[in-house]
Amino acid sequence: MKSTRMTALLAVIVTSLLAVFASSVSSAATTKTTTISVVSLIPGSTPEAIAQFNNQVAAFEKANPSIKVKPIEYQWTGPTFAAKLAAGTLPTVFEVPFTDARSLGDNGQLADLTAEIKQLPYYSKYNKAVLAEGTTAKGKIIALPKGAYAMALHYNRKLFTAAGLDPNKPPTTWAQVQSYARLITQKTGKAGYAQMGKDDNSAGWVFTTLVYSLGGRMETGRGTTAKATLNNAKAVTALSMLKKMRWTDNTMGSNFDMGWSDINQAFAAGNVGMYINGSDVYTNLVSASNIDPSIYGLAPIPLAKNKTAGVLGGGTLVAVRPDANAAARAAAVKWIDFYYERPLVDKAQAIRNAKTLVAGKQPVGVPALPLFNKAQYDLANTWIKPYINVPLAQMKPFNTGIFNQQVIAEPAASTQSVYKTLDGPVQAVLTDKNANVQQLLDQANSTAQAQISAGK
Repeated sequence: MKSTRMTALLAVIVTSLLAVFASSVSSAATTKTTTISVVSLIPGSTPEAIAQFNNQVAAFEKANPSIKVKPIEYQWTGPTFAAKLAAGTLPTVFEVPFTDARSLGDNGQLADLTAEIKQLPYYSKYNKAVLAEGTTAKGKIIALPKGAYAMALHYNRKLFTAAGLDPNKPPTTWAQVQSYARLITQKTGKAGYAQMGKDDNSAGWVFTTLVYSLGGRMETGRGTTAKATLNNAKAVTALSMLKKMRWTDNTMGSNFDMGWSDINQAFAAGNVGMYINGSDVYTNLVSASNIDPSIYGLAPIPLAKNKTAGVLGGGTLVAVRPDANAAARAAAVKWIDFYYERPLVDKAQAIRNAKTLVAGKQPVGVPALPLFNKAQYDLANTWIKPYINVPLAQMKPFNTGIFNQQVIAEPAASTQSVYKTLDGPVQAVLTDKNANVQQLLDQANSTAQAQISAGK
């Protein structure tokens, strides 16, 4: 005969085992892993840059054990974005220029992150003008800022010295740019000044920078009722200047089909005296082009002396693919918070991030426009001061001059279409000695107006 006591004891044991099993199942369910893919670095980045990024991923996964991060090399271009979106091959988290985020959000091509973003503890500290770049017409937040920049003049201090120029005194007028370019070419045989000329919107983007610096604009108004003004008098002056530098001065080298990465590589290799790009491009020059820091100089864009002259400003936002489910969106915002935003608002994270960058031989302290209010920006810079490893003295002309310049947003209506339309005139004057500047810009203006009116 079985003991009642033993039977009761067995029942307790069985019940306890069942409870433990149920608890284990419940725990496994609550710790289900969410996997997200994230944009890492552009193709061609150095092993040190890749290792530094992977260290960031490891730190994030340690802090968030239920999230698995899969890095993917990715570089934004309008056509590749559309193709990858259609094919479903975009990373969960990817980067997008200021010029595109709002229209993509309005079209439902980016995930609505409003609820998740408004829960971030530093939400109220954002620079409202910058946050607006990632907000749709209906007030949905579809992207957070990664970085903002003003266009700048990058110059090679070594070539300046070889040409008998003072590397601490970069040009402050376009007449000086032309004069310095002639000296550099004559003394060194290198391109005194190089211009992006690739048919991938970059030529039109940099040309718009030139026109802004002279006081011109590419359009007036907003949306489909905006008026294209690509053939304005300042644009004629700017394009004529490029034509003169190319054919009369012969100071622009021999490669007239360079895009963003191409011209960075040419500059880092010591083959370009001066060129225009975003103020934050030093990061790429280090991570992808192995620049010798001693040759680098950074100056503000020369501006004409009129009230409308200004420097083109822009930036990059971080977005999430529109088909991401709730778990993926939540994980994505955690990654964006950790990797992009926290180093600007949290002292411990800022220092940790700076140390990781330094350990990976990556730049800390690259010039940028503030994403948060000025008080937060100044405070964050004091946190990372011991780790700043960029040649600040060589960037002094820009850092002291930019705050005296008027920063102007990129053309608001059909931005990329406007840039694409302007690629043609730039390419034409760089490759055809007989190119008719006015005719090229008149034709481009008609094409751009059709694109704007069609909302493309």
